[in-house]
Amino acid sequence: MSNLNRGIMKFDGADRPVVVAVFSVIMIGAIAALIIWALQVAYAVE
Repeated sequence: MSNLNRGIMKFDGADRPVVVAVFSVIMIGAIAALIIWALQVAYAVE
């Protein structure tokens, strides 16, 4: 069992490069969206 099959990705095949890439894109997108939202709320940037 690889380390990627532990934690929040507890399913078979979680260590496949495609799954890791998709999950990484989703996480980076969510973080970027939160940062953009926070900047717009805090500084009223349009």
